[in-house]
Amino acid sequence: MLTGYLAAEGFEAELRKELQDRHIVAEHGRLLLAEGQPVAAAWAANIWHQPQEFPIVSIGEAAGILKGIQRNWAAYAPLHHRRAKLIQEKLPHVSAKPLRFGDLPPKAPMGGFTLLAPDRMLASGQCSSLLPHGDWSFTEDREGPPSRAYLKLWEALTRFALLHGEMPKQGETAIDLGACPGGWTWVLASLGARVDAIDKAPLAPNVAAMPGVTWRQGSAFALDPRQEPAVDWLCSDVICYPARLLALVQRWIAADKARRMICTLKFQGETDHATAAAFAAIPGGVLLHLHHNKHELTWLWRKPN
Repeated sequence: MLTGYLAAEGFEAELRKELQDRHIVAEHGRLLLAEGQPVAAAWAANIWHQPQEFPIVSIGEAAGILKGIQRNWAAYAPLHHRRAKLIQEKLPHVSAKPLRFGDLPPKAPMGGFTLLAPDRMLASGQCSSLLPHGDWSFTEDREGPPSRAYLKLWEALTRFALLHGEMPKQGETAIDLGACPGGWTWVLASLGARVDAIDKAPLAPNVAAMPGVTWRQGSAFALDPRQEPAVDWLCSDVICYPARLLALVQRWIAADKARRMICTLKFQGETDHATAAAFAAIPGGVLLHLHHNKHELTWLWRKPN
């Protein structure tokens, strides 16, 4: 049995390292084919379950094979791009419009296919992402947020909602660590949460003026969670080494003061795979490379029942 792992763009090496205990049998651009059942892979934007190879003699035959499996398909074609595009054009239309924040993606399965050669097609009708290639894009707000960091939290919260059916809401409490200039605080407050924003530098004036927002000057790492009130959401986009963030997260879990956490692991220089694996191993958590991440991973955590 094979599984296909489509690396986040530009991070093939990180995915290859993450899958080092898997036998990678082939690479097709960003698509790594490995033996065995699918496993969690943070650096994969999409995972193709049990891809099958089909001999094809024509574009029409290829489209017919795909339509016989399911409706929705997205072509990943680093090679034979023109031929793959012609196949895609014979399939039912798949909307490429950006999501509106607050909406979940369609629940219909999204398959992936590629051409290994002009007469050989590889296809998987079951992929981990409901969006083509795991590309999460949103209709942007170009007026309210003070930075583009808000897009990461929009994606993280949407994916959290897919996993757990929850988003911040009116009356809930949140702490935003390393908040300046306030992109994440803006998102949380826009959803109705009361936000305690922690940073040495102040928030953008329009964010500081939002209802329910309080700014506390200081360092995220100086907080003692044992002395803090419990919160519904702990969020961190703070710039620090991942190992330091791991220690911070472990203190909050030990103090039992957060019900949910969303944190960005920012790699400075080499990727710290050991710390990433430690985050992935925390019960209740999942580690992902978001479409809006760069050399980063995002950790979503919900307190286990």
